[in-house]
Amino acid sequence: MQLIKKAIFIFSFTLFVAAPALSFVTPQTSFAAEPPKVGKDCERSFLGIPTWFRGLAIVNDDGKCVVAGPGDTLEGGTDPLEISGFIWRLALNIVDIALTIVGYIAFFFILYGGFLFLTGGNNPSQVEKARKTILNAVVGLVISFGAVAIINLIFGILG
Repeated sequence: MQLIKKAIFIFSFTLFVAAPALSFVTPQTSFAAEPPKVGKDCERSFLGIPTWFRGLAIVNDDGKCVVAGPGDTLEGGTDPLEISGFIWRLALNIVDIALTIVGYIAFFFILYGGFLFLTGGNNPSQVEKARKTILNAVVGLVISFGAVAIINLIFGILG
């Protein structure tokens, strides 16, 4: 029991204190000085959540990023984008965004279960609730990671 509490404390300390402190030490690169060259540069993500237009961004003649519609030619492609390919890419992007958010929610439930476990003390019902919360969150996280991997595989096949 003490070993699990110590491991959870070390993990929490690393996650919330050591990792943010090290992020200030590492040098940051500047993306503002260089204009985007290809569609991939237009598709930045926030906290690992992809953009809704992933795989659809192109750079127009002015050097600005725009979303390609049906009939436009994508970067590196020769054929124009069909409506079915456009809809499939949008659908996969929306599902990917939702599953990434589910992964974050599952991660926070793991933290919540760890908090319940640490504060449970001698209360067996709270410790059991914490174990179930952590188990369910881990199962959800595994399902979410697997689904995101399948979506990325399909996206790789689509090109």
